[in-house]
Amino acid sequence: MPEPIRVLIVDDHAVVRSGLRLLLAQESDIEPVGEAGTGREAVFQARDLKPDVILMDVVMPDQTGLDVLPTLVREHPETKVLLLSMQDDPRYVREAFAAGASGYVLKEAADAEVVAAVREVARGGRYVNPELGARLVAAEADAERRAEEDPLSDREREVLRLLALGHTNQEIAKQLYISVRTAETHRAHIMQKLRLQSRAELVRYALAQGLLEE
Repeated sequence: MPEPIRVLIVDDHAVVRSGLRLLLAQESDIEPVGEAGTGREAVFQARDLKPDVILMDVVMPDQTGLDVLPTLVREHPETKVLLLSMQDDPRYVREAFAAGASGYVLKEAADAEVVAAVREVARGGRYVNPELGARLVAAEADAERRAEEDPLSDREREVLRLLALGHTNQEIAKQLYISVRTAETHRAHIMQKLRLQSRAELVRYALAQGLLEE
């Protein structure tokens, strides 16, 4: 018999952890080996237990699953991380995979889907709900189309609009809750992408795009 898939369950709600443990323990090829209620506990438990799969909630009180994910991936490259989330927005899925997740499953998913997701990531595959995956593909295709039409990201368009309205980097940073350095970086990228040399050119571009009418 092959060794069972060893799973660490991470969720800040004890009742959710208990439910997941009962669900997984029913499977002959899966063994829940530990639980954690915070991102910090997840890091320590992963070091101690060295699970095959970490089934982890995205929203937790100390650190989100996305916050702690890079640490887990760096320290345990052989361990697969499967994120649990209530968010069905494709942007969250994209962010999760970019951070190193192997799977993304919705909390509302059927029990059988959670089990299937654990098995899929354990064997080295990736898992995302089929409907959500289709929406992700459609969103990426739409993003590529928009990138061809407009090279700026949504955040860069926000910064461009504020720059064209005459705001300083400091004012932009305060309004968008970012650092002054980040605002300066956005400005530099905007000028580079659009091949602009002056604020006057920047204002003309913003007017042409209708950004000052919003």
